[in-house]
Amino acid sequence: MSQIRTFFAGATTMASALAAVFMLTGAKEPPRHEHFDEITVGRINIVEPDGTRRMIISSKAQFPGDFMQGKEGARPDRNSFAGMLFINDEGTENGGLIQKGSIAADGRISSGLSLTFDRFRQDQALQLINTDSASHQQTALKINDVPHFKLTSMEDVRRFGEEARKLPAGERQAYWQKLAEQGRLSSNRIWLGNTGEKASSLQLKDAQGRVRMMLMVSAEGKAEIQMLDETGKVSKTITPASKD
Repeated sequence: MSQIRTFFAGATTMASALAAVFMLTGAKEPPRHEHFDEITVGRINIVEPDGTRRMIISSKAQFPGDFMQGKEGARPDRNSFAGMLFINDEGTENGGLIQKGSIAADGRISSGLSLTFDRFRQDQALQLINTDSASHQQTALKINDVPHFKLTSMEDVRRFGEEARKLPAGERQAYWQKLAEQGRLSSNRIWLGNTGEKASSLQLKDAQGRVRMMLMVSAEGKAEIQMLDETGKVSKTITPASKD
């Protein structure tokens, strides 16, 4: 009996020692690898071990706002979309894929899909977009110049909008033009897509977002290259029949 008691006493001591080691070293259970054939959820948050969000996949009902350095901001303009957001290492939104599509009782269509890639702590530098409405359908690839976040932050962008709304309507264009000339605003530089007249078009723009060259093929197959001045006036057109 003394040997049995000695054995159990030793086992108890060993178990206590192991428990203490696990508590002191913070040992955790080994990671589990679950397998599902199908899963139904309203939202999935993909996070790092420290809890930093890196991707969110969500239904319309639970779609998040935007994220800046780990803090979520309200985005009521996203209430009609489902999709996913990409979030970088510091917890700032980095782009996303959003989509919606519905038809009202009167037959009006409201549909859109957008895949975007943002500049660091800034807005979208690249966008692939498709929209469909009662009056217009458009599919396009857009490449934008986006200012460095130290020159124009997302908070600055919101402030610009608030200040513009306070101005008389006749002064707003000049306000935005001044900011554009200072390089404070994003501007579209390359646009590739279809037009309302069913033509295909490649538009190359200057730093102010003004079209300076356009390659276009009409729905009837007419091909031409247009060169435009800063006012938008066509200064030269090249077609297959051009001599030079």
